[in-house]
Amino acid sequence: MAKIIKTSQFKGEVEESKGVVVVDFFATWCGPCKMLAPVFESLGNEMDDAKFIKVDIDQSLEIAQKFNISTVPTMMIFKDGKPVESLVGFMPKEAIESKVKSHL
Repeated sequence: MAKIIKTSQFKGEVEESKGVVVVDFFATWCGPCKMLAPVFESLGNEMDDAKFIKVDIDQSLEIAQKFNISTVPTMMIFKDGKPVESLVGFMPKEAIESKVKSHL
């Protein structure tokens, strides 16, 4: 299950993590974010070799600003704590899975 984290948890959960972490930057008022949520959740349950994290941009504005998140949903793939790819907008499950696997 994808865990929703706050700004205070971001460093430990993402930036200090080894391996691949996929972060879904979302907002509760965003329609495409609601469409992406079950897809992201499903991938989080299926892909044991990556960690799936969600960040509410309205609750964690500093993190959204740090990574220049201007559109939601935006997924960022981090490898060993560093951002390696951004995926903007709703994407099919297979496309997301393929992008994540390319960084494992």
